[in-house]
Amino acid sequence: MCQRPNAPMIAPSILSADFANLAAEAAAVAGSDWLHVDVMDAHFVPNLTLGLPVVESLLKATDIPLDCHLMIDDPGRWAPPYAEAGAHNVTFHAEATDDPRAVARDIRAAGGMAGLAIKPGTDLEPYLEILRDIDTLLVMSVEPGFGGQSFIPEVLSKVRTARRLVDAGELSVLVEIDGGINSDTIEQAAEAGVDCFVAGSAVYSADDPGRAVAALREQAAAHRPSAVGTE
Repeated sequence: MCQRPNAPMIAPSILSADFANLAAEAAAVAGSDWLHVDVMDAHFVPNLTLGLPVVESLLKATDIPLDCHLMIDDPGRWAPPYAEAGAHNVTFHAEATDDPRAVARDIRAAGGMAGLAIKPGTDLEPYLEILRDIDTLLVMSVEPGFGGQSFIPEVLSKVRTARRLVDAGELSVLVEIDGGINSDTIEQAAEAGVDCFVAGSAVYSADDPGRAVAALREQAAAHRPSAVGTE
């Protein structure tokens, strides 16, 4: 299980990068904690992005740990190979499987951290017990499937619940958020207790993506509960 990182983690999403130059786009965010890779299958979500061969190529092109977010059907079949390939964290959707514990177990057995993602409309409570067998909780703050959507602040109640349980020692998941994270939204997400922030256009639309990562991390650090004395 994960311990809370000493500093906020930023995971740039290559969904907003130039797909024709992914090695260069990874190099542009060399100071990042994770590199977030959205895998979409045109079934679980309507869009289609990239898959395992591209992930394998990225693993050869960057030293940044890959954070693979699988927005796909049948994660029990498809998720473990990403861990076997060398992805650091492999996240699948709670809504895509009837046996999240088994999927998580197989990801871990393949050498990766196991993450559980939940859509904005999915309640956290039914999965609280399952989170004891999960490394990362990914709270979606937009509907999965497309980049560039607006942040849904109501999902922060789920972040606060998870943060409270982690701080109480009842869980030891890393709390991640994905969707609409930028300089306008990262502070409220940090205050709610997020550990890792996925940011797409806020990083890759900047003139200097590496500097954008550093600025987001600094902004989040200033609004962490411990930083403002509320933890």
